[in-house]
Amino acid sequence: MAESSSPKQPTPVWKFAIPFAILLVLSIVLSAAGSVEIGLAMIIAATVAGVVSVFSSPKFAAPMLLLAVLTWSAQKSDLSPITLIQNRDRAGEYLFGRSLTEAEHEQVNRQAERTTRLSLRADAQKQVLDELGLDRTAEKPENFDQLIEARYELLRSALTEEEWDKRVSRSAARAEHERRGGFFPIETGRESVKLYIDATLETIAIAIWGTLIAFVAALPVSLLASQRSLGIMSTGTSLLHRIGRWLGSFLTRRGFDSCRGFNEFVLALIFVAVIGLGPFAGVLALAVHTFGVLGKVFADAIDTIRQGEVEGVLASGAPSAHVISYAVLPQVFPIVISQTLLRFESNVRSASVLGLVGAGGVGFLIDAKLKSYQFQEVATIMLIIIILVSMIDFGCSWIVRRFV
Repeated sequence: MAESSSPKQPTPVWKFAIPFAILLVLSIVLSAAGSVEIGLAMIIAATVAGVVSVFSSPKFAAPMLLLAVLTWSAQKSDLSPITLIQNRDRAGEYLFGRSLTEAEHEQVNRQAERTTRLSLRADAQKQVLDELGLDRTAEKPENFDQLIEARYELLRSALTEEEWDKRVSRSAARAEHERRGGFFPIETGRESVKLYIDATLETIAIAIWGTLIAFVAALPVSLLASQRSLGIMSTGTSLLHRIGRWLGSFLTRRGFDSCRGFNEFVLALIFVAVIGLGPFAGVLALAVHTFGVLGKVFADAIDTIRQGEVEGVLASGAPSAHVISYAVLPQVFPIVISQTLLRFESNVRSASVLGLVGAGGVGFLIDAKLKSYQFQEVATIMLIIIILVSMIDFGCSWIVRRFV
């Protein structure tokens, strides 16, 4: 009878302490040297500790190397919670506006009176031009300025002090509103909301066609990216057949990688430069990116199908097209539908910013309102988008529960 193997000896405790000791000591030494930043010292120490752990305590190798990667990425991305704490007051003012000082109130009132006078003078100039039958580019008579001044005084005297104060107050309210800033309260004017909804509907249209084009193209092409489907369509066992299947899958997947390797925003810049401004550029940008995403997801789903159903259809002598139609696609149909709907929801959000580069949608309005400091109107647009995405999420969930 063979001798029983001796029980495995437990790993000495000191071996587990080696990585942590290296991490602690090396971090302190490098930081104390003065020429190495604390973050870089942690990266070097964690990397060395991870390498040593491979030989002393392999269980700690992955956590140490992960610590090095996380420390590097935090340093590279300027990750700093302290910065958020230091700027909390600024964030509150940006979102909810700020209170104006007495000096700013006085400045706003002076600006309002000046704006009101200029507005009344512009009305006077327009009336004088109309009476003389002249346009703004025509040669003016010598007494033109005197005529405007006289008409201005006439218009001013026609206003009571109460009417004048109302005009100044309205102008002051607008100026104060711009100075105060903030996203709340949101803009609720009927015409503004109607304009934003119309632009949002254009965003939905871009997302619909971008997703549809990608879906129609990705589903058949994904069959060429999966080894399982290629094995069904090309059943040869020779070396040439195996190389052909591998090469077809490799090239198709690299094509998917190329399409989704660029963000929709970058693709929109390219298509705007090629075909010009408009929502069609946004449709193409979303279609190319989504084609790469859905193609990979569909191919991965095909690679996980159950072989039993495929063999059952093959045993009946069915051709490859029938095997794909009756044994492969029914298995991946739930994933195809759910992932397509998920990408459609994501594309609605993506399409909402493509207007920043002229690719249609509500993004153009967001950009224009932000640049003109009309933050309340931006808040209204954002609220419309949130409601829209919630409705789409509800609808997509219902479709998945009902038909998948």
